[in-house]
Amino acid sequence: MDRIVITGGAPLTGVLPISGAKNAALPLMIASLLTGDTLELANVPRLADVQLLLRILGNHGVDHTVVGRRPGESAETGQTLRLCASTIIDTTAPYELVSRMRASFWVIAPLVARFGEARVSLPGGCAIGTRPVDLLILALERLGAQIEIEAGDVVARTPKGLKGAEIVFPKVTVSGTHVAMMAAVLANGTTVIENAAREPEIVDVADCLNKMGAKVSGAGTPTIVIEGVPRLGGARHEVLPDRIETGTYAMAVAMAGGDVLLENARAPLLQSALDTLVQAGVTIDPTNAGIRVARNGAGLDPVDVTTEPFPGFPTDLQAQLMALMTRAKGTSRIRETIFENRFMHVQELARLGARIRLDGDLATVEGVERLRGAPVMATDLRASVSLVIAGLAAEGETTINRVYHLDRGFEALEAKLTRCGAQVERVRG
Repeated sequence: MDRIVITGGAPLTGVLPISGAKNAALPLMIASLLTGDTLELANVPRLADVQLLLRILGNHGVDHTVVGRRPGESAETGQTLRLCASTIIDTTAPYELVSRMRASFWVIAPLVARFGEARVSLPGGCAIGTRPVDLLILALERLGAQIEIEAGDVVARTPKGLKGAEIVFPKVTVSGTHVAMMAAVLANGTTVIENAAREPEIVDVADCLNKMGAKVSGAGTPTIVIEGVPRLGGARHEVLPDRIETGTYAMAVAMAGGDVLLENARAPLLQSALDTLVQAGVTIDPTNAGIRVARNGAGLDPVDVTTEPFPGFPTDLQAQLMALMTRAKGTSRIRETIFENRFMHVQELARLGARIRLDGDLATVEGVERLRGAPVMATDLRASVSLVIAGLAAEGETTINRVYHLDRGFEALEAKLTRCGAQVERVRG
């Protein structure tokens, strides 16, 4: 397996381009199943998860092409995909594919909406808690799908088509909201989704669906209203910038020190995280070109944070913030309310000299004067990049093993950090 070796101590300066959002690109690609026409998606990040989803869609019969490089595109700025699901040969998504990425389970919604049936294996994904699919099944059942569990597969059938309904989620669910939207756009009648997730990626998918001919209103609020239509057509859509990548590199600059423009980043997509960095003493300056992040000489102040659904502090930035707070002047408290088992990075940060105490969903971080490089092990996507952030400030050399997690969610990570002055090297396994 590949490893990443970081020699800490170098400040970051320059321009770092922000890629398209993984958490929008994946459901947008799945939405291609809703139409027989071509869906063109620009600014799709080059990630292992994107490649895996292309395999899964190809298994259903979706054709895809990677469009030739456009002006301004590079290996660090995404790609343009054309997806065409005109001939679907199989409405089954097998275990060997779905078990490797949780989001691939979402194909169940467009398949049952357009073809009246789907068989999808129960999902896998990052080992950060159970993350059950019960709310996704709830949404489909509300729309009239008949659901059975057979040999580890979820089988959905709707002989007479889906019908608009009221869907009230007992708790905010991003995956449930995506599934409900994709199923409801082809349902007969009006669907109202209450307690819907408000994440920017939900809004991005809704915008794309509307370009395809759907009638979705209210995305970005707790109530989404969808008027079903008989069919959707093709469209062209550009994936919005990745707010989690933006926050991650902002924290990397805050950790290492320096001055970096996060090109194409949009501050409103992660205002809570940016406000937290300002509280910690980091300079944040939104511009027309992106977000400028700087920390020159001053120390870091401790912060108290609780993860919450958007617009609160994102759970996907919790590990990165914890790494940053290991160098703060004082004690920080980070409460994780979204996922259980999402503190697996704590033991690895401790190997670098961090002082972190866990009590249920609360992590208490006592800042230390210095971290020291050591071999560490990535446990999931966000935890792995927290170790990169810590390594940027650790004395000596930090070796991060099992970096395939990073390849799932961060496009050209070593190249982006290296161009800003970091000493980062990938060692092929």
